[in-house]
Amino acid sequence: MSIQIPENMEEVAMKIAQYQIHGQHLEMDDVIKDAVRDTLQEFMDEALEGHYDDVAWAGENLVVTDIMGEKIGMAAPIRDSFIEDFKTDADELVLRLEQQAAQIVGGR
Repeated sequence: MSIQIPENMEEVAMKIAQYQIHGQHLEMDDVIKDAVRDTLQEFMDEALEGHYDDVAWAGENLVVTDIMGEKIGMAAPIRDSFIEDFKTDADELVLRLEQQAAQIVGGR
């Protein structure tokens, strides 16, 4: 199966369909949450030229911790949740996550 991160609702639906073909059920919100976290992680890894920081959910926010487990940054949705942000405008969300990753890396 493809490990590509869904970038819009069409790709979310395609991922869900791919898994259904193989008898696995995925919830749309879970696919979106994974996509949002993975997108920020990808931007962090790219900015640092390797996987040094971890991105994880903390409620409706994403928290970035360094290799020592210290919190170094956070990303918050502009609406009630990242799921809503993604559904409303996935392209804008991706750009915002890229900017937030750059701010977190630049703030070190």
